[in-house]
Amino acid sequence: MERRYYWVNIADVPQWYITTPVPASGGTFDEPWMFGEGHSLPDPGPSKARVRRPGQKRTIVFAGVERTPIVGEALASVLKTIAPDDVQLFPVEVEGERELYFIVNVIKALDCIDEAKCREIQHYAEDEPFPEYAGQFRWINGLRIDPLKTEGAHVFRLKKFKIAFIVSEDIKNALERVGNLGVSFERVTEAPDLH
Repeated sequence: MERRYYWVNIADVPQWYITTPVPASGGTFDEPWMFGEGHSLPDPGPSKARVRRPGQKRTIVFAGVERTPIVGEALASVLKTIAPDDVQLFPVEVEGERELYFIVNVIKALDCIDEAKCREIQHYAEDEPFPEYAGQFRWINGLRIDPLKTEGAHVFRLKKFKIAFIVSEDIKNALERVGNLGVSFERVTEAPDLH
C-alpha cells in the first residue's frame, strides 16, 4: 500500500512565537536558513532562541522567518524512533524554558513533486535577484507529490520547494498522539482510487 504524506504548516491557533536559533555564545549563524535546506549539517554546537511573543506553548513551532522547526522532547523522541535516518536533532535552549527543545534538521530533499497534479505552481522569475533560486518554485497551491519517488522516507523537504516540511502518515499520527501541536497537516498524496 502506498504511503500517505502531509505538508506540516503553521496552524491558525494561539501560540507563542520563537525567534530564529542563534549560537549560545552570541552572534548569529552564517546561514540562519541552513536548517531548512534538506541536507546533513555538522553539529552547530549549543544554540539558543528567544521567545519573541509569549503565548500558548506548543510541542512544535516553526521559528523565525526561516521557519526553523523546533520540537519538545516528546516529539523529538517520535522522530528519533520512526525517522532516525531522515532528521538530525540539535538541542536548543528556549529562553525561560526548563524543558528540552530540539532543532529539527531534515537531511533529505527529494525530487518528488507531481507538477501535473498540483493546482497552481508559481515559478521564480528569470530576473530574480537570487540566482540560487533558479529552477525552484516560489509557491505551490494544492501541492501533490508522487509517493513512489519518496525513497521510503518519513520526513523530508522538497528539492524545488524546500519550505515544505513533509511527513508520512505514521509521523503525523504519532505527533497527534503527543498533542498540543501548533501545526496543521495538508495531505499531499492522492486518495486511493477505489474504482
